[in-house]
Amino acid sequence: MNYLLCEAMKQPCIKTDRLILRRFCKADSKDVQQLAGKREVSETTLNIPYPYKDGMATEWISAHSTNWTKRNAVAYAITDKISGKLIGTVSLTKIVGNHAELGYWIGLPFWGLGYCTEAASALVEFAFMNLRITKIIAEHLSSNPSSGRVMQKIGMNYIGSKKILDRNKKMVPLEIYEAIHTTNT
Repeated sequence: MNYLLCEAMKQPCIKTDRLILRRFCKADSKDVQQLAGKREVSETTLNIPYPYKDGMATEWISAHSTNWTKRNAVAYAITDKISGKLIGTVSLTKIVGNHAELGYWIGLPFWGLGYCTEAASALVEFAFMNLRITKIIAEHLSSNPSSGRVMQKIGMNYIGSKKILDRNKKMVPLEIYEAIHTTNT
């Protein structure tokens, strides 16, 4: 994995075998709305609304620069290394001290191709090696076991479950995973 400096925010781009993880730009808004706006994508997450209305993607993207600068979150556009096509997103949210929460979504046409695992693995490695993050938590809806398989494949350990209110005020079960980075001193 290697990093390139994205000039506007000094948020490094992350390259993997098939992907480039880069900062979002306003021009991505239409693609974000199209990909995240699918009912099937929304149903696999706690936070993506359905329907995904005009302006929501632009508003979401506009917060990224401030989040990076304040170091409370970082979002990456997952793009195909060859075509540059947007595939989805991978992010760290709720960054407090050296802890963060991992999140991601992948557009429906790209499900089952290993992109999520590749992108999540790269971001976790980047966070441990460059952002001084030592603990990453990730949660997935129990109804979305594919997300749990991604967490397992990137080396996260299952730590338990809980129930929370979703965006529709319904109690839903979540599965919780964590990854701990220990430094050799």
